[in-house]
Amino acid sequence: MNFSAFSSVLSTRRAFLGSAAALAAGAMLPRTLGAAAAGPRANRSVFNGVRIGTISYSYRSALTSAEELLQALVTDGLSEVELMGAPIQTFAGFAVAPSGAKAKQGGPAIRYTDAQREAQLAKCRELRKLYNDAGVNIHIHKIAFGPSDEEVEFNFAVAKALGCEGITTERSEPMVKRLAPFAEKHRIRVGFHNHTANFPTVDELDPLLGYGQYIAFNFDVGHYVAGTKGKSPIPVLEKYHDRILNLHLKDRTADGGNLPWGQGQTPIKEILQLMRKEKWTFPANIELEYKIPAGSDAVKEVAKCVDYCRAALA
Repeated sequence: MNFSAFSSVLSTRRAFLGSAAALAAGAMLPRTLGAAAAGPRANRSVFNGVRIGTISYSYRSALTSAEELLQALVTDGLSEVELMGAPIQTFAGFAVAPSGAKAKQGGPAIRYTDAQREAQLAKCRELRKLYNDAGVNIHIHKIAFGPSDEEVEFNFAVAKALGCEGITTERSEPMVKRLAPFAEKHRIRVGFHNHTANFPTVDELDPLLGYGQYIAFNFDVGHYVAGTKGKSPIPVLEKYHDRILNLHLKDRTADGGNLPWGQGQTPIKEILQLMRKEKWTFPANIELEYKIPAGSDAVKEVAKCVDYCRAALA
């Protein structure tokens, strides 16, 4: 989807950038750090105690920059976001050194001076303020972990600068072993994201959790339904609710299809109502993966998902 197709929601790119500049200047909200201090807008997508957010990946069809994503979040009435690496790295001016085979093909590892790193973290704090002043909390980031310990340390420093509750990455036992000591040191949780073939176990305690108290799940309930051929993810939530960093919400079928919400087999409504009943405080993030209908766009479809959550929790 190109940006012109998106113009019905965000007007023109020039108008968007103007509104983003106003946000940066603090014209809309008080200039204070922390989502809780950003006024009523900071709770606009907390419905009956349940935190609803989105993963910035949901807007991948039209938006890429941190400023564009922020305007989309405000348009959709969201106060929570799991922010992917590219907009953070572009805004703050840093890259992550490749690992494995990519490192061998890509030349020497990227190295920054201490002064450069401090400037990059200052930009991350600026990004946090930009979002917080608009009432949006960056509760999780997803930036790839580079091959060196120095880069892992920096990834946790970025999380602190952004005000994140945690960092998310793909589920992998070697990665759990590697990151657990860093997570413990910085007291920042790492949420491991499942796909259809590597989800949390229910019958026995999931082995990943034995590596440390700061190891958690970024639990994708839609992938779980597809990967288990239709099993409900609710028993996983009931067993591991205290070790869940956040959820990814999508509606999938047992045969793997992604559908508009309410048309698949993922019990999204029941999950949200269970969160309300049990007063679980981890965020539930919308992940837009179904095909965007003709005449619509990512912002409109995320808004529909927000409305679905609001109705489920009314």
